[in-house]
Amino acid sequence: MPHDAPVLGPYVERSRHDWAELAEQTPLALDAATLERLRGLGDPTSMLDVHEVYLPLTRLLSRYVLHTDELHRSTNEFLQLSVSRTPFVIGIAGSVAVGKSTTARLLRELLAAWPEHPRVALVTTDGFLLPNAELERRGLLHRKGFPESYDRRALLRFVMDVKSGREQVTAPVYSHLVYDIVPGERVTVERPDIVIVEGLNVLQPARVRQDGTAGLVVSDFFDFSVYVDADPADIRDWYVTRFLSLRDTAFRDPRSYFSRYAELSHDQAVRQAERVWDTINGPNLALNIVPTRGRATAILRKDTDHRVKWVRIRKV
Repeated sequence: MPHDAPVLGPYVERSRHDWAELAEQTPLALDAATLERLRGLGDPTSMLDVHEVYLPLTRLLSRYVLHTDELHRSTNEFLQLSVSRTPFVIGIAGSVAVGKSTTARLLRELLAAWPEHPRVALVTTDGFLLPNAELERRGLLHRKGFPESYDRRALLRFVMDVKSGREQVTAPVYSHLVYDIVPGERVTVERPDIVIVEGLNVLQPARVRQDGTAGLVVSDFFDFSVYVDADPADIRDWYVTRFLSLRDTAFRDPRSYFSRYAELSHDQAVRQAERVWDTINGPNLALNIVPTRGRATAILRKDTDHRVKWVRIRKV
């Protein structure tokens, strides 16, 4: 399809090839060692993927930040104010095992290399999960990752504080090793240029109250959002593969919440991973995550081999 052909619908779609051309001659401020550090377990994202997919995305994001700066100056002038611009907030959504954490870390690294916005913070919504003891008290431990398993008020308050321009904002810390919130530990965000908020349900719409009204949600404060997408059957396979890798690595740490899985045979581990996916992660994806895809500014669609095959950008 020609680039100037009329396209119906809210998105413009670009193939991997056409999207890669948008990188132009932008220098890549990331080496192989850094990519290895940023990738999630078993994530095959390559330097070619970084150059062809994530570099063009950061070029587009930098334009959004630039024009938000211009809008801020114009608004200040019109309202006769002199308030500072608040951080530009990016939401990253998608399923467990789809690669959204790698996407978020790559965007943080690449965006921070631009001189216009060197201070980029990344916060994951895992820190806003309710502690395991509270989840058990509410009978929700088996629904960890579902919207109701988060302290949504605390997450909303965090993003509102960021967008209100507070000098310092803190968030709880989550340990994947012990599968729980770390008591008393906080991560501090200090007046960054950009804040990336990554999580399963960050694009959830507001719930309608009994009186017909609806409150605020975190996505109301996003300036840009990315949904990392793939066929659910592929994501299920990636989850099982990752579970097997964890069985041979992190699960062998005696401190791990999942240490009991370390001694499972290959077939037992596959069955356990499939059971977890089919009873928890799969239903959460279908009921709560996929329905939010159409709310994203950008959609990165992955193929069976984990490579992004096309990109959709919401029209403005």
